[in-house]
Amino acid sequence: MTDETIRVWDYLAEYEREREDLMGAVDTVFRSGRLVFGDSMRAFEEEFAAYHDVPHCVSVDNGTNALKLALQALGVKPGDEVITVSNTAAPTVVAIDAVGAVPVFVDVDPDTYLMDTAAVEAAVTPRTSCLLPVHLYGQCVDLAPLEALADAYGLRLLEDCAQAHGARRHGRIAGSAGHAAAFSFYPTKVLGAYGDGGAVLTSDPEVAERLRRLRYYGMAERYYVVETPGHNSRLDEVQAEILRHKLRRLDGYIAARRAIADRYAEGLAGTGLTTPRLAPGNDHVYYLYVVRHPCRDDILRALAARGIELNVSYRWPVHTMSGFRHLGRKPGTLPVTEAMAEEIFSLPMYPSLGAAAQGRVITALRELLAE
Repeated sequence: MTDETIRVWDYLAEYEREREDLMGAVDTVFRSGRLVFGDSMRAFEEEFAAYHDVPHCVSVDNGTNALKLALQALGVKPGDEVITVSNTAAPTVVAIDAVGAVPVFVDVDPDTYLMDTAAVEAAVTPRTSCLLPVHLYGQCVDLAPLEALADAYGLRLLEDCAQAHGARRHGRIAGSAGHAAAFSFYPTKVLGAYGDGGAVLTSDPEVAERLRRLRYYGMAERYYVVETPGHNSRLDEVQAEILRHKLRRLDGYIAARRAIADRYAEGLAGTGLTTPRLAPGNDHVYYLYVVRHPCRDDILRALAARGIELNVSYRWPVHTMSGFRHLGRKPGTLPVTEAMAEEIFSLPMYPSLGAAAQGRVITALRELLAE
C-alpha cells in the first residue's frame, strides 16, 4: 500500500524470505547441546577470517567490546592517546574512553566524510599509541598513509569496520590491513545478527590469544586461572550460527545495496542534493546512503509527514557531546565535521528495500526540492 510508512531500515521482508533457513540455524544450535562456546562460534570465526583472508578471528558480544578488547590486546594503556574522528558513532570513542585512553580527533574529508589522513601526523605526540580510522558509511579510509605513520612512529593501527563489511580499497578488503580490525554485527549492519555481536580480526597470533583471554574473564581455558583480568564478552551460539548463514549471503546483500544506491544516484540527479561521493579506488557497500542539503531538518519533517522516515548519522559530533566535554574540544575546532553535521542525513537503505518504496522516496524528495 502506498500509505505504508517507509522506514530508514527494516528487516521484516528479508526475514520472511530467509525465515526457514534462520529457524534451521536456531534449531541446529538448540539440538547441539552447547549454547555457549560451541561449534557454531568456532565455525563462524573460521569462516569470517577466511572471507577476509586473515588468519585469526575472535568473536565477542558486540561491536563496542570488539573495539575495547582490541585496544587492550594491542597494548593501549590508560593515558595513551588514540587518534580518530568525531564524525562516527559514539561507541568508537566510548571504547577508547573505556580503556582509559584519550581520544584525539582529526577532521574529515569534505567530500567523503572519511578521516582526513593528511591531518593525522600533526596530531601525533609522544603519548600517541594507536591510530583508529573509521571506515564510515560503507567505504574505506585510505590506510596507506596511516600504515606509513604507524611504521614511522611505532604506533598500532586498529580499523573500525563496523560499517564496512565487504568494502574494499584497491582490492584490499576492510579489516585485513591493520594490526587488528573490529566489527559489529548489530542488526542494521551490512552483515547483521538478530541481536548483538562483534568480532576482531588480526594477523598477529599473540594479539589473538590476548583477545581470547580478555573475552573470557582473562582465563586461558575454561574455569582455569585469571592471568590478566578480562571480561565476559562471548558471542552466543545462536547469533554465531545465524551469522554463518548470513555470511553466505553477504555478497548478495552488498550487490542489492549497490543497486539501490545506483537508483538513488540516478533518481536524485539535478535536485541540488549532494549524494555520496566515492573515494578513488573504493568499492562502497552502502551501509548508509548519506546525502547532504542545507535545508536538512525541513526535509526530514516534510518526508516524515509523507510517511517516510529518514535518519541523521551523525547529528552531534562526538566532541560536542556533554559526556566528552572533558576533552576540551570547543566548537569550531573541527570545522568540516561540524559543518556537515548540520546538513547530512540518511535515506532508507537495506537489501529488501523495494523499487516501489524507493520510488516513493525519490519522488517525494524531487517534489520537495523542486519547491
